[in-house]
Amino acid sequence: MYEAEGVPRGRGVWRYKDLLPRLGKTVISLGEGSTPLVELPWASESTGAKVYGKLEGLNPTGSFKDRGMTVGVSIAKGLNAKVTVVASTGNTAASMAAYSRRAGLKPVILLPRGGVAKGKLLQALAHGATLIEVEGGFDHAMEAVLNLVSLDEAYIRRVYPLNSFNPYRLEGQKTIAFEVLEDLGEPPDYVIVPVGNSGNIAAIWKGFKEAGMLGLPEGKPKMIGVQAEGASPLADAWALGLREPLYTHNPRTVASAIRIGRPVNWQKALKAVDESRGAFLKVSDEEILKAMATLASEEGVIVEPASAAAYAGLLKAHRIGMIERNSKVVLVLTGHGLKDPDTLSQISLHARIERASNPQEALEAIEDLARE
Repeated sequence: MYEAEGVPRGRGVWRYKDLLPRLGKTVISLGEGSTPLVELPWASESTGAKVYGKLEGLNPTGSFKDRGMTVGVSIAKGLNAKVTVVASTGNTAASMAAYSRRAGLKPVILLPRGGVAKGKLLQALAHGATLIEVEGGFDHAMEAVLNLVSLDEAYIRRVYPLNSFNPYRLEGQKTIAFEVLEDLGEPPDYVIVPVGNSGNIAAIWKGFKEAGMLGLPEGKPKMIGVQAEGASPLADAWALGLREPLYTHNPRTVASAIRIGRPVNWQKALKAVDESRGAFLKVSDEEILKAMATLASEEGVIVEPASAAAYAGLLKAHRIGMIERNSKVVLVLTGHGLKDPDTLSQISLHARIERASNPQEALEAIEDLARE
């Protein structure tokens, strides 16, 4: 996504170079960004809208987090940091570990004990990260990282925190907006984003706003943030017209990437939804799993549960009349389904498995299927 002196490459996104951090020659990259924006025909037919999926699972470590880490880790390297540290539900851990190792830094990750999908945990371990398992949920792990911010500047330069309160992380993530503009040639009417710690929806909105300030494609999308019912501090507050989240002290959802009860970027997220005249919605775990299965079987796209929450949010927004017919909608599908093999196996239980004891039986089974 970035080259030396902060000049991005690929698909004309160079037009946005003045909106990106100047990283000089210290750029830590794995070829992130330029992910496909694909039409989702089943969703389009079901809703009457033109629906697209931004396949962020095709980033190097399998999630959108790589966009922020290329910037954040490059800054850490430029500051001569020795250690990078994050609290994570999994995707941040995998991404930070990969980029930190590439930069020659030591990644340290605080994880909620038992609360991280297997695929993400294995990624972090494979990169040689040091894992610290914290009793309780993600919010307890985040509390420890936030305490770093209160320490002196010299310490932070050596032990550099990379959660999404770090502004450089969000600068990388806003490039999702630039790429959507490049692919569509104009802003969509809606962008639907799963919301956990709330940084991504704020970053994407920032990208659309800044592009408009440069006189590039006019108009801005309505931002719709989707949370899981068991971890919905912003959606619950929004439904009641409150201006602060209703914190969830024991968040529970199958979507581990958004299993966050105290989002650190809630103010930025609320501002993004307010300014864009969007909304927050919440969906059930049942709706998330159904959406995950539908994306796989009807659209050919395998995503993790948090990404499927965006798809479930689209269907809910359509049911309640929030999405106009013929409007353009972009779903930010934040992570690959192989990140969470245990949940993926749940939606595969009804797959058809035939058995053949020899090649002839295999051919006969194929012929039977062709006649159905």
